[in-house]
Amino acid sequence: MMLFKLSLKNIKKSFKDYTIYFFTLVLGVAIFYVFNAIDSQTIYMDVTSNMAEIIKLMTSMLSGVSVFVSFVLGFLIIYANRFLIKRRNKEFGVYLTLGMSKKKISLLLFFETLFVGLISLVVGLGVGVMLSQAMSLLVANLFEANMTDFAFVFSTSACEKTLLYFGIMYLLVMIFNTINISKCKLIELLQSNKKTEKIRLKNPVLCTIIFILSTFTLGTAYYLVTGGIDHLDNANKIFIPIAMGIISTFFIFWSLSGLLLKACMSIKGLYYKGLNSFTLRQISSKINTTVFSMTVICLMLFVTVCVLSSALSIKNAMTANIRELAPVDVSFSKYLYHENSVFDVNTPQAVLDDAKVSLKETLKNHGIDINETFKDVVEIPVYRIEELTMRATLGEQLDEISKKFKYLNYDNEETIITVSDYNKIAKLYGNETYSLNDDEYMIIADFDSMVEIRNMALNEGVSITINDKTYHPKYTECKDGFVEISSNHINDGIFIVPDHAVEGQIPFHELMVANFKETSREGKNRVNDMINKKINSAWNETTLTSVNTKIEITDASVGLGGLVTFIGLYLGIIFLISSAAILALKELSESTDNKERFQMLRRLGADEKMIHKALFSQIAIFFMAPLILAIIHSIFGIKFCIFILETFGRKGLLSSIIMTSIFLVLIYGGYFILTYICSKNIIEEN
Repeated sequence: MMLFKLSLKNIKKSFKDYTIYFFTLVLGVAIFYVFNAIDSQTIYMDVTSNMAEIIKLMTSMLSGVSVFVSFVLGFLIIYANRFLIKRRNKEFGVYLTLGMSKKKISLLLFFETLFVGLISLVVGLGVGVMLSQAMSLLVANLFEANMTDFAFVFSTSACEKTLLYFGIMYLLVMIFNTINISKCKLIELLQSNKKTEKIRLKNPVLCTIIFILSTFTLGTAYYLVTGGIDHLDNANKIFIPIAMGIISTFFIFWSLSGLLLKACMSIKGLYYKGLNSFTLRQISSKINTTVFSMTVICLMLFVTVCVLSSALSIKNAMTANIRELAPVDVSFSKYLYHENSVFDVNTPQAVLDDAKVSLKETLKNHGIDINETFKDVVEIPVYRIEELTMRATLGEQLDEISKKFKYLNYDNEETIITVSDYNKIAKLYGNETYSLNDDEYMIIADFDSMVEIRNMALNEGVSITINDKTYHPKYTECKDGFVEISSNHINDGIFIVPDHAVEGQIPFHELMVANFKETSREGKNRVNDMINKKINSAWNETTLTSVNTKIEITDASVGLGGLVTFIGLYLGIIFLISSAAILALKELSESTDNKERFQMLRRLGADEKMIHKALFSQIAIFFMAPLILAIIHSIFGIKFCIFILETFGRKGLLSSIIMTSIFLVLIYGGYFILTYICSKNIIEEN
């Protein structure tokens, strides 16, 4: 009973020591609950069956991610607990001096951990439940759901999972505390605050050499994931720049810890101004003893910025793509029969017979009445000619392009559409229409890498030959455009030619685009389901006709965007909290150790303003060092992510970077301010 009361008094007395620890626990519990409660929040949402499946997949993936998150938070809680133990070494020494056994001290810590854990769980769950209601609105917005039946939701499963995972974490902390106390010696506990970190002045020449080599290695890694990405012609090679980046980051911090103090000492005016000599030696000591920690934190911040920026950018780009790339309700594409087509001896006879009739006839044969179902119908033929391959369209640029893009199939036949047919679709889509002279051609494309390739040839004025007639490019670059609706920028190049260029040619396939006559949401969904049931079920049995609908494209885009956004937010915020909390706890621990040093400064005549400025500078530099390098990493990391995800487009990247910056300022900046306030309280204690 006495230990029970003492633990309560200790918590009350040391509340300011627990502030960041408690703040981190509450945030961790709240975020863990919010992201695991998403499945319960979607119960009242009116979504399509496809969207419901995507949400189900997302919640399943979030559950898997939660296991990884629990390990991160578990490590963070144990690390934070080390600070609290270190902060109270002298107190535990007094307990031992007064005759309290180590077993009772362990029991005291058990009660304190239990109380702090219970309080953080209750407060964190309360905050999480409130935030989860706001999250419901975000989920509904992302998945474009109807929220007319929305109601307050408490997720029992998320609560149980949170209690279980954090219960295990607290149990591990209790075991860790018991082991820690059992190894403590009385003399070490009583004199812990008198120990000082030795500042080992590293050889400045060696540090300079390592810094230059590390910077060069890091620059090479940056080049490999941007300008030199063609050298990463195999998936496993991506680990090369990753390894180079990790190793060079470690040695940059290692060399800086030796160079920083030496460089500043050589600048007498800076070093001896105010308390700069004290501040710089403290910073050098911190970096010197936390090289590994700074490296890990820098890399975590780098991952946070890249994950958040990329995830939010994908969501923004896909939302924009729906409006731009799916301007009509449906598109059909059907392969037609001719000797160079996709049909072979194994093709069913019913498919061969269907390939010899028009797309309109195919739809009619499968029970779809075009006149009753669609409006704004545009039907065009699409051609491919054996002699017009990509190899033939690149001219003298072929050698240079094939070295840079080794894995393209240069013998693929190009897609050809007449200018009048393209203009029909472009007019319906609201895109620009064009005109061509009798001997001109142009290319429309929207896939960035292929646009780059096409432009190299167009800029050289490469001519093409169709039916023994030569055509010259009207423009020196591709024009933006597409013909089939989709969710991403996948048009790698369509050749637009004069109408007479394909006279006598048999179309390779036929394309039809249209809008639904139905205007209501329910009506469109009904038509969409009917089309899919009649066409997709017949694929390769009675026809080779494929269909894309705006509803399915929207569901897939919104679903994927939402999935990526939530996983990115979950991991990004957890990594950001972990990075900031580790730095904060390390700084608070240092402030505890440096308390007597600040008292000495007061005795030497330093006023409070100078001391607070020195403390602020220390914490600011300590927080900024890994962040600055992480931001530099992120500039090239985001460029690499853009290259990998270029089919989604680059729209929304600026807004996603701004949103990521807001998260950094709120969470990382919040921890910085809280650390400064707590550290100031520690050094001001009497």
